[in-house]
Amino acid sequence: MFDPTIPRSLCDMVDRELERDERIEWIGMPKRIFFTPVATGAFLFGIPWTAFALFWTAGAAWGTMKMDEGPGLFSIFPLFGVPFILIGFGMLSSPIWAYLRAGRTVYVITDRRAITFEGGWSTTIRSYPPEKLTDVFRTEKRDGSGDVIIARRAWRDSEGDRQSEELGFLRVADAKDVERRLKQLAKQAGGGA
Repeated sequence: MFDPTIPRSLCDMVDRELERDERIEWIGMPKRIFFTPVATGAFLFGIPWTAFALFWTAGAAWGTMKMDEGPGLFSIFPLFGVPFILIGFGMLSSPIWAYLRAGRTVYVITDRRAITFEGGWSTTIRSYPPEKLTDVFRTEKRDGSGDVIIARRAWRDSEGDRQSEELGFLRVADAKDVERRLKQLAKQAGGGA
């Protein structure tokens, strides 16, 4: 039951993950968009960051060129701005990375579990057995697409602030159908929902 729009490499990864006699009930990919909420935030923050880094580096280069002392220790001072410029370019390119990551992500509902394959430099595979599908909900847009949230991951950052991330089937075309299938899987296995 593979969708021909899903790349062969992702289909092969799904095949390797499935257990013997496990049957696919639904398979899909997220909608490929550039400006996800995370990518938009990084992009917007990257604009002033990069502008300031370029301004600072140019000012430092101009200032060291004006010195009449010739080459010396201060002539490398503008190079300290280069890492900040690269970080800024990374933030500005985050919409591109979000688009590419969506092309390496696939979601699967089988007769036994829900599985997410989230691609990037490496692939993160999360498997949700029916008993983990007790608190499934969706956020939906007018066109019916949306996120079907299965779980939340919480942690504290280095400053002690609480952070969280919603996990599940993000930016799927028919969020209501996916939610219905996940709840049906949970019910069949006696997981409630």
